Amino acid sequence: MAEESGEEKRTAAVKYELEKETELRFEVEASQTVQLELLSGMAEVFGTELTRNKKFNFDAGCKVAVFTWHGCTVQLSGHTEVAYISKDTPMLLYLNTHTALEQMRQQAEKEDERGPRVMVVGPTDVGKSTVCRLLLNYGVRMGRRPTFVDLDVGQGAISIPGTMGALYIERPADVEEGFSVQAPLVYHFGSTTPGTNIKLYNKITSRLAEIFNQRCEVNRRASVSGCVINTCGWVKSSGYQALVHAASAFEVDVVVVLDQERLYNELKRDLPHFVRIVLLPKSGGVVERSKDFRRECRDDRIREYFYGFRGCFYPHAFDVRFSDVKIYKVGAPTIPDSCLPLGMSQEDNQLKLVPVTPGRDMVHHLLSVSTADSIEENISETSVAGFIVVTGVDLERQVFTILSPAPRPLPKGILLIMDIRFMDLK
Repeated sequence: MAEESGEEKRTAAVKYELEKETELRFEVEASQTVQLELLSGMAEVFGTELTRNKKFNFDAGCKVAVFTWHGCTVQLSGHTEVAYISKDTPMLLYLNTHTALEQMRQQAEKEDERGPRVMVVGPTDVGKSTVCRLLLNYGVRMGRRPTFVDLDVGQGAISIPGTMGALYIERPADVEEGFSVQAPLVYHFGSTTPGTNIKLYNKITSRLAEIFNQRCEVNRRASVSGCVINTCGWVKSSGYQALVHAASAFEVDVVVVLDQERLYNELKRDLPHFVRIVLLPKSGGVVERSKDFRRECRDDRIREYFYGFRGCFYPHAFDVRFSDVKIYKVGAPTIPDSCLPLGMSQEDNQLKLVPVTPGRDMVHHLLSVSTADSIEENISETSVAGFIVVTGVDLERQVFTILSPAPRPLPKGILLIMDIRFMDLK
């Protein structure tokens, strides 16, 4: 009986009284949904203010922190794996960082300069995406329009995993869904780790910086608001070099290092002296994610792309003739230096377009639909219009069946294949 009443207590609505500058952290149990409601006072989730008496739903696997500056009462209903109030939170430090950025923006406005360009770095699972979200939300709440640049190909905060992109932020992130991704600028990378093709990774980073600079030239508000750059958790060897490259390409003014003194000192040594480098602690609520959990998160991101948030879209399935499209992979396999043509380096090989013959091994692979009109364009530096997934290949009829967010026909005929697979189990 005792066990049963304990179970009841976890599913029933539980009220939490939060003192000022404390946060309620909770995780949602597998295959469950938890409902959050602000009953009194003021609170926020990752920088987005909660509306009083509105119910917010969080799905399985969600890890949420409800923070209050002045104190509040919230109610949780549903199965939480864990729920506790913490007084030990780095939110004040994060707010100080935002305040310093806002001062830089105000100065940029006065002196007709450009606003701060911030890069958030650190190893895996230290809360980089959360800090980016916080800084962007606080910026927007001050009337700014910062640009979010996502260089993390592993999870895909702007689009799907295996891509890099930029998004102009015009309103705070939705508590449940995150930032509105109406018109993101997205580039195909094709894999979930930069190490698979570091030359391509750095090339796309430079391209995003170039496009951002062009936007700043014509949009004063975007220029003053600056950008917040999210990076991968790979911070050693080539991964570290990629961070230095990104800092240089975007001409960053501020680097926020989360939870790693070694990285902080290396960047202090290698970046120009005018770059402000700030070491901040990670939140105690940040937990390490297993490989399986990361894979599930990736699948969820892809599923959301095709089916919408909580399945509100209906994707289209149709056949595409082999003859109507050209499929390529960016980057040829590495071959011994002795076999390379005269004057060609391994790096050139990494940007090479390799034609792919449609076959049964293409099933479940994601394909990016390039906006390029012809192969003469620099395909690796051309943005993508969207993504499709191959669900079947018929060699006799010379067609493959795809799942697409838009009805037929495909907008363009140049497709780039990803290493990433997606099993459509809906």
